[in-house]
Amino acid sequence: MVIDQGVKDRSSDVAGDNQPALKVKDLVKSFKGNVVINNVSLEIPKGCSYGYLGPNGAGKTTLMRVVLGLTAKDKGTVEIYGQDVAADRRSALSRVGAIIEEPRFYKNLTAVANLEILAAARGGDCHTRIPYALDLVDLISYAKNKVGSYSMGMRQRLGIAACLIADPQLILLDEPMNGLDPAGMNALRELIAKLVSEGRSVLLSSHLLDEVQKTCDYIAILDDGQIVLQGRLSEIIAAGDIDIVIECSDPEKAFELLRGDSRISKCQITDSGITYSLAAGSDSKSHIGETNHLLVQNDIMVYALGSSQRSLEKRFLELTKKLGESGKLGESGATPAFT
Repeated sequence: MVIDQGVKDRSSDVAGDNQPALKVKDLVKSFKGNVVINNVSLEIPKGCSYGYLGPNGAGKTTLMRVVLGLTAKDKGTVEIYGQDVAADRRSALSRVGAIIEEPRFYKNLTAVANLEILAAARGGDCHTRIPYALDLVDLISYAKNKVGSYSMGMRQRLGIAACLIADPQLILLDEPMNGLDPAGMNALRELIAKLVSEGRSVLLSSHLLDEVQKTCDYIAILDDGQIVLQGRLSEIIAAGDIDIVIECSDPEKAFELLRGDSRISKCQITDSGITYSLAAGSDSKSHIGETNHLLVQNDIMVYALGSSQRSLEKRFLELTKKLGESGKLGESGATPAFT
């Protein structure tokens, strides 16, 4: 489903320029007594990519539908560039384009023909932006091919082109990476970066942690209808423990030397050395230097010593384990799988 609420002349649109692209406050939505969105609040800055993360069934699509006014909320507010969607849905959504679930087109028509139909329905000068939109999503060479011959990744990009003909400043993408091969994911990732470089904001929902880490500037992690963590991605990852990997001549001796360090946890002996976690906030560079000095002083040859790349997946698992142990997520401390 491709959604856009039309076009307006933005030359005089001063109101909202200093507002977040999207602001959701205390949003609640339930179906037949089952709370799907539970007091969710978030802000999406202008000109960024924002990942809305959670397992399937966590309420990601529902939130997007509520933002677009396709599903009625129980309570809370939704503002787009400072405009309340409930007060004036058409005006508020005039700067929004969205793909909910999967973009759909006439398969027996070309990409250009599909976009011309959409442009005619929306009015204004949408048709003048068709070449720009196709070029931005790298489909200009396939513009006269029938959409039925397109791969899933090409259809996803055509869906974004359909949004772009109305020049939206906020774009909502619901699970855009689903079903894409690695090349398709990379192409979509590069496209989202282009959109952000133009000053647009992109909100994408996903359960693919690795792809979100490669794509997004900010994230919110959703579980059981609630946001359990949100903020700038780099800061969230940096707040987690640091993995240290050591390759050395005597792993057992190195293990005994390091096990008393209060900053160290999860220390394990491997075939070539040891690995462990260093507490968040520690100075990893100083620690690595001190550790190298300690091992060499004790006649242990160090072949390699360094911190491994932090990942969003590791940070998520740390978070969900803590929430599970406190009874706030899952049962018996179980970590939910993103499947």
